[in-house]
Amino acid sequence: MQETNTKRPSGMIGFTVIWLGQIVSVLASAMSQFGLTIWVFERTQSATAMGLMQVFFITPFLLISPIAGVMVDRHNRKLMMMVSDLAAGLGTIFVLLFNWLGMLEVWHLYAVSIIFGLGMSFQWPAYSAAISTMVPKEQYGRANGMMSLIEAGPGVIAPLLAGSLLPFIGLTGLLLIDVITFTFAIGALLFVHVPQPPRTVEGVQGQGNMLKEAAFGFKYIFARPSLLGLQMVFFAGNLFSGMLFTLMAPMILSRTDNSSLMFGSVQTAGAIAGVVGGVIMSAWGGFKRRVHGVLIGWMLTGIGSAVLGLSGGLPVWIVGIAIASLTGPLINASNQAIWQAKVAPDVQGRVFSARRLIAWLTNPISPIIAGTLADYVIEPQMRMDGSLSQTFGWLVGTGPGAGMGLIIVFCGVVIVLVGLAGYFIPAVHNAESILPDHDELAKAEPQAATA
Repeated sequence: MQETNTKRPSGMIGFTVIWLGQIVSVLASAMSQFGLTIWVFERTQSATAMGLMQVFFITPFLLISPIAGVMVDRHNRKLMMMVSDLAAGLGTIFVLLFNWLGMLEVWHLYAVSIIFGLGMSFQWPAYSAAISTMVPKEQYGRANGMMSLIEAGPGVIAPLLAGSLLPFIGLTGLLLIDVITFTFAIGALLFVHVPQPPRTVEGVQGQGNMLKEAAFGFKYIFARPSLLGLQMVFFAGNLFSGMLFTLMAPMILSRTDNSSLMFGSVQTAGAIAGVVGGVIMSAWGGFKRRVHGVLIGWMLTGIGSAVLGLSGGLPVWIVGIAIASLTGPLINASNQAIWQAKVAPDVQGRVFSARRLIAWLTNPISPIIAGTLADYVIEPQMRMDGSLSQTFGWLVGTGPGAGMGLIIVFCGVVIVLVGLAGYFIPAVHNAESILPDHDELAKAEPQAATA
């Protein structure tokens, strides 16, 4: 069903209203997530247990994504965005209730992570596709830069604010704030007008039953080597970044005697850098050739990630996370703008869902690999007076957390190589010149039909 009330705010104004609602909600969610991270590690002292939360989130997310993409293209995109917010709100209410009753267990968080994953499978393709219909093409880079601020902005104060409030209001208080702020996100969506996309030739070709439409997104990408190549860069980059970010929290907590203040300081430093990167992208819009933003961004992220694993304590961690986080908005906003310009709006739900599934296919196994490798192999080796600690001790130190630091350094180096490799693949390096913009293709279609 398409909305007909165009008196509601739309365009960049409407997008900004939605953005503000999301900022408030994500701030509270980041605070509760911080509290839950501390809660899980205090009870398990296990990187594997923390990594499993990500596994239970990402697995249903990936499994349902193709169907979610079909639903986004078939139905009202505002409604699809609200579905994701409602799912997250219900999951948080569940955790709040069990924690208030004193019955919360780690496996409850795994169950809620599944609910979050199902809801988020609708959110990203719906929000991404909505940008294409709400704002003009020349504003894609700015709008995506603003979206990157939703990820980084709340994190500037969320860890420190949560760390300060936790002793007074506890985890229950943080969760209650999270639940209340979901009304801001849903209220913002109710207030604005989100246009539905016009039907295109590609959209007509992708019509069919649920299975056919779910497969269409993958066929679309695999028929275009440049789009597939871009996703393979993210596939490889996400494999190793997923491993290192799984280990970041337990590494810092292991090296600081479970100091929530130290952990929060590192998270806040990363968030500040992410905000700076998002502000720069919002004002600048990125390189004229956006593929440079993707590839150079990945290389800089790898350098920062490698620094994060080095010995040296808080100053080194802050430098590493700052470099890695500063370039995140450059990568994501540049890549997003390429896809929004090249893919017809009425198939973006399916294509973007398939795109995210390809890029995140390794995410369910990255935390398991990282957690298992850290807990049972590298971490014990770096705590013993063996050849591994003697070889790399100068680089990452020894003792608790050193093994995880070594894995993080290795992952960062590989990420640098992934970005560099894109420049040696013509389909990736020349993606923007190989693929026509969807609006140019739409203008040419009537002429082609009468030729």
